[in-house]
Amino acid sequence: MDTPRLRSALDQVPAYVAGRPPAPREGLTVYKVSSNENPNPPLPSVRSVIEAAATQVNRYPDMGVTALTDALAAHLDVPRDQVATGTGSVGVLAQIIQSTCDPGDEVVYAWRSFEAYPIVVAIAGATPVQVPLTSEHRHDLDAMAAAITDRTRVVLVCTPNNPTGPSVTHAELEAFVARVPKDVLVVVDEAYLEFVEGDDAVDGLALRRAHDNVALLRTFSKAYGLAGLRVGYAVAAEPVAEALRKTATPFGVNLIAQAAAVASLEAKDELDARVRELVAERARVVAALRRSGWELPESQANFVWFPVADRAGAFVAACEEAGLSVRPYGNEGVRVTIGEVEANDRLIEVAAAFHPGS
Repeated sequence: MDTPRLRSALDQVPAYVAGRPPAPREGLTVYKVSSNENPNPPLPSVRSVIEAAATQVNRYPDMGVTALTDALAAHLDVPRDQVATGTGSVGVLAQIIQSTCDPGDEVVYAWRSFEAYPIVVAIAGATPVQVPLTSEHRHDLDAMAAAITDRTRVVLVCTPNNPTGPSVTHAELEAFVARVPKDVLVVVDEAYLEFVEGDDAVDGLALRRAHDNVALLRTFSKAYGLAGLRVGYAVAAEPVAEALRKTATPFGVNLIAQAAAVASLEAKDELDARVRELVAERARVVAALRRSGWELPESQANFVWFPVADRAGAFVAACEEAGLSVRPYGNEGVRVTIGEVEANDRLIEVAAAFHPGS
């Protein structure tokens, strides 16, 4: 039977593997710690805004996302023309690739890194150039710079890196950007920005101001707890941000998402307190895991990476037996989100029994 012809580029698109929900267990509370979701509901002051906005969903949202764009510009102290919004940072990433890449153009990124990278690159018909992480599960920025060719249009730097956790430092990233040709866009993916600690944390806004070929990619899904509403944004030079607005899906950022994101920016004190709690819980979990013998990458995000290689399946099964749904990555490792305290305690127990040397 004849069928419509589809783009051949789709044959190269890998499937996105989402974190699975936990299977119900009789007599046991189960936890999903496979998707890097915030275990807390939206901030209290934001919930009432969401409820009020829900009464208006018979109307289209503001296609220009005006109130949120203005709020972000004021919050970040950047011109509003440098802000572009989209349906989560993944949506904005797709807008970036659509705006920069023709078929055959190259996109350089570390691997393993965020699973959506090869998907959005392949959909555009562009060529992914994957540069292996170092033995410490960090970006190899020297190797990434060496991988840039005349066909390179975009370089993606995920910091902290998903799924392994380490961040690059500001000095490292600044030196890297200086080596990248000015006509190549460096996208600094800061989805986990709020969880970063350290003396030389990346100052993305300073880097953006100094280099017109740097764009920042951020989201309200993680620290802000709005993953289900799908709202993210980029900060970029005016011509780049304008291109992102052109490639955005009309009315893509829905009415509730816009209102909730604006309210979240106004709730800085609540957010800061919640982030401090999650970072402290991350430190508690990592310390306990290391006491039981685990050697883990230095996570600066809201998850930990277990580099268990070909024992990933066994580790996943042990977690599932304890009522924890975690996220395996082939025969490389397993990522586990910092979730509810009870879930974290269970992870510590499972990992201690599943000793890395056993």
